[in-house]
Amino acid sequence: MPFYDVSPPVPAVIKLFELVIFAFFAAVVLYQLYAVLGRRIGRQPEDVPAAAPVADGESPVAADPAAPDAADLSGLAAVRARDPSFDVGRFLSGARQAYEMIVIAYAAGDHATLANLLGPDVAASFEAGLAAREAEGRTEKVEFLHPPRADLERIEVDSTAARAVVRFLAEFRSRTKGPEGEAVDDRRTAELWTFERNLNSRDPNWTLVHVDAAEA
Repeated sequence: MPFYDVSPPVPAVIKLFELVIFAFFAAVVLYQLYAVLGRRIGRQPEDVPAAAPVADGESPVAADPAAPDAADLSGLAAVRARDPSFDVGRFLSGARQAYEMIVIAYAAGDHATLANLLGPDVAASFEAGLAAREAEGRTEKVEFLHPPRADLERIEVDSTAARAVVRFLAEFRSRTKGPEGEAVDDRRTAELWTFERNLNSRDPNWTLVHVDAAEA
């Protein structure tokens, strides 16, 4: 015998109640989605501090996203205001090469190379050290074990010159010969080197004007 569904029809009031319930749950789901997707994720444009006001007579300089530290921004901006082509990465690459050349030249007693890279005060100090070593009959040769690391600490600018302080971390092997024989010494150094450039000159080269010990 065939089976027929003879259940009574669902009243319209019940169907309307079900629609109201579904609408309520849909509203709850949409609200939860908004609560999640509408949250502030990450740094928002309004979180960026407003640029410092520019004094009368000064040219506004855009902040450099490649600046190594926010504290250096004014010095870096000042350098770029005088020389728009200044690039931190290129400068550090040149400073690293200069560091290696100066260390190797000092060890080898290469006066000519040092004369082109050092400021007067550092040159006088280096020459005194070389003279003392030569008087003792000692020679030295330096070999870097790894490429030195160079980090820009800060840049200072006055009316005529820019001074950039670079922290160098290096490992090298020193071979010395003297009256008592030969010695080999592996060293790790951390130093702050200050390079200076005359901003009123077309010469883009920097010279070493100061050396300080630093913490590794």
